Amino acid sequence: MKLNKKIIILLPARFSSTRIKKKLLKKLNGIPLIAHTILRTKMIKNIEKIIVCTDSVIIKKLVEKFGIKSVMTSLKHKNGTERIAEVSKKIKKADLFVDIHSDEAVLDPKNVEKLIKFHLKNMRFDIVVPHKISNSSGGKNIVKMVFNKDSKVLYLSRAKVPFSFRFKGEKFFHHLDTISFKPEALKKFSKYPESELEKIEGIELMRALENNLSVGTLPIKTSSFSINTSEDFIKAKKYLKKDKLYRRYYAKIKF
Repeated sequence: MKLNKKIIILLPARFSSTRIKKKLLKKLNGIPLIAHTILRTKMIKNIEKIIVCTDSVIIKKLVEKFGIKSVMTSLKHKNGTERIAEVSKKIKKADLFVDIHSDEAVLDPKNVEKLIKFHLKNMRFDIVVPHKISNSSGGKNIVKMVFNKDSKVLYLSRAKVPFSFRFKGEKFFHHLDTISFKPEALKKFSKYPESELEKIEGIELMRALENNLSVGTLPIKTSSFSINTSEDFIKAKKYLKKDKLYRRYYAKIKF
C-alpha cells in the first residue's frame, strides 16, 4: 500500500572506526559491510530515496556503484545524527527522515517499515526509536531505555535500567539503531550543543531529551544487530547462513 508520504533514508557513513579499522569496507562473505546495509535498505517499501552521508570519497564511490546517491559531509561531526542533519538541511521537502546505521548488515527491511508506519500514526513524537525486550542488559555497549505507558521515552542509559528491585528476574528494553525524525526535529537537534547527560552516557539522543524534544518508542521483535566488534562479524556470518534475504537476493554478488 502506497503511503503517499515522502520518506527519505539517510545512512551516516564515517570512514574511521574506533573498534574496527575501516569497518564499513571490511568484507562479510566477500561483500563490504556497507554494501550489505545498502542492499537490504533498498528492499524497504514506500521510500522516496536513500542517501549515504559520508566523509569518505572511497565510500562515496563504492555506494554509487549501487545507484545510491551519496553526499560528502564535514569531518567534524561527533556522531551520525549530526552527520545526517547536515545533509537533511539540503533537502527541501520530506515527511520523515529515517536514520539507518551503515553497519546494519543484517537489517530487516520490514522492521523499518513498522517504524515508519508507527511514526506517521504518532506524529506527536518528534523522534521515534524502536526497542526490543531482553532478559540481558547486554553490557555497556547496549543502550537501554525507560519509557512511560504512552510510549514516551523518559531516559536512555548504558547502565542496568530499569533496575529490578521488587521483582525476580530482569527485563530490559534495548535501543535499536534505526531512528525516525521529523525534519524540524533533526534541524533543532543539529543546533543544540552537546548536552551534559549525552557526554556522561555517550548517547546522542540524550541531547534530544534534555532539550525537550518528544521521543517515542515501539516494540519490535528482531534478531538483527549492528556490527560493532570482531565477535559481531562472526555472529553475522552465522546469521547470513540462514537468512532468506541474503541467500535469495544478493549472496552471489562479486566484488
